[in-house]
Amino acid sequence: MSGQANQLDSWQALAQHHKDLSKDIVLREYFAKDPQRFEKFSRTFKNEADNSEILWDFSKNFITEKTLELLINLAKESKIEQLRDEMFAGEKINFTEHRAVYHVALRNVANWPMQVDGKSVVEEVNAVLEHMKTFSEQVRSGDWKGYTGKAIDTIINIGIGGSDLGPVMVTEALKPYGKEGMKLHFVSNIDGTHIAEALKDSNPETTLFLIASKTFTTAETTTNANTAKKWFLATAKDDSAIAKHFVALSTNEKEVTKFGIDKENMFPFSDWVGGRYSVWSAIGLSVCLFIGFENFHDFLAGAQAMDKHFKETPLEQNIPVIGGLLSVFYSDFFGAQTHLVAPFDQYLHRFPAYLQQLSMESNGKAITRKGDYVNYTTGAILFGEPATNAQHSFFQLLHQGTKLIPTDFIIAAESHNPVENNLHQKMLASNFFAQSEALMLGKQPEEVKAEGAPEELVPHKTFLGNRPTTSVVAQKITPATLGALIVYYEHLTFTEGAIWNINSFDQWGVELGKVLAKKILAELQDGSEVSTHDSSTNGLINAFKKKANI
Repeated sequence: MSGQANQLDSWQALAQHHKDLSKDIVLREYFAKDPQRFEKFSRTFKNEADNSEILWDFSKNFITEKTLELLINLAKESKIEQLRDEMFAGEKINFTEHRAVYHVALRNVANWPMQVDGKSVVEEVNAVLEHMKTFSEQVRSGDWKGYTGKAIDTIINIGIGGSDLGPVMVTEALKPYGKEGMKLHFVSNIDGTHIAEALKDSNPETTLFLIASKTFTTAETTTNANTAKKWFLATAKDDSAIAKHFVALSTNEKEVTKFGIDKENMFPFSDWVGGRYSVWSAIGLSVCLFIGFENFHDFLAGAQAMDKHFKETPLEQNIPVIGGLLSVFYSDFFGAQTHLVAPFDQYLHRFPAYLQQLSMESNGKAITRKGDYVNYTTGAILFGEPATNAQHSFFQLLHQGTKLIPTDFIIAAESHNPVENNLHQKMLASNFFAQSEALMLGKQPEEVKAEGAPEELVPHKTFLGNRPTTSVVAQKITPATLGALIVYYEHLTFTEGAIWNINSFDQWGVELGKVLAKKILAELQDGSEVSTHDSSTNGLINAFKKKANI
């Protein structure tokens, strides 16, 4: 497919179906009429990595058997299977950058044959993993010593975008598996406060810096790295000590060694690894150091198990495909502009932020593969916070607002902290089940009246219901489970992009602001008044320079 998605016959059939469906879809009535609805529209993923199961319940969505059939037809006519197979074959489906999209090769613990340009990548990936294993074991055991002979107890990861969001989210999500006594800091913001606060809490003698930048030229990362280096040398006073306290997650040996990092302490990754997919690569070294290589391997194995499901399962049963198709259905046929992900798990508190980059950087595009501007909507605005906190902030809008917000709820049956005889987890689960049920059922005026509400309050206490949700129930958030959950959303995002016929794997929109920022930085370092921009930008820059005494 190279043209507009809405010109497909399957899209037109779905549009007609949507007209019919939207006239009478009342979820509470659908459940009343069909006692088998849950069985029909739920799917169970068996995670071969740790023999656990994850349940996806799609039954509280605007879906019938006919809807699913038409959605699957759309997937087939969009040639999603072909694009998927091309990705797994290492073909250059990121055509604007002429690159393969091969993050699936990073979690290839089963050693599937995988090639790019006719050359196997398996050996290279395994070599980096072996390096990560050796290094992480040295650091965790205390064999790796700082310049004064003390063991490392603090890790500061300096990166931005995918080089930060992935490791932050995963180390938080897997905190129960972390090494006791090891402190982690993640510095990404160019705001000096971010690096300053991390350094305040660190000792130069026992701190290891991971500089995460593929090119080792990313402005924010190299600036923060040089600030860290200056802080370190103020105490160490010896450039040779850098080799014991700085490692590079990069491919630019020249810049890495120029910085003072030993090339032996460089962990590379290939240009077919996009930033938002890089946590599976050397960028995940902080994760590996924190939870240990064995757990990191399980994390990769859980991810590959979901890859296998996506690659081999018929579309009708394919969990990420169904999730992606529903997302397109809501976006383009129901006019939904947002998508909420609410994990009922405090350890997953950074999961929505991670998914924001995955989803919006991937599918925040408006140009088809043919080069035309799309004439339909793409890329939902994804947001989220952990529940039950979220229930006390923005859930009011979900229940009684005017916007349709498809929602994913995620919970694990087993808590890592079953305090008070598991009372907390039971309360958490009760809210998990109640919220999706309440969003689906709503509360009718007659129910409000039956409760004795004054007549004037009846409309205020009425809930329309009919709000779609997907519920995800895992056994426990283990490394393998987390790996599978992340990959579910990766392939859901892939599915959306395939249907919308856009390139989900470049990010040119990120570059424009960076280019302009370089120009403005030079102007900020110059004491003269600026007049080279529009009047607003000139005025703002000059006002800032005056206030900052530049």
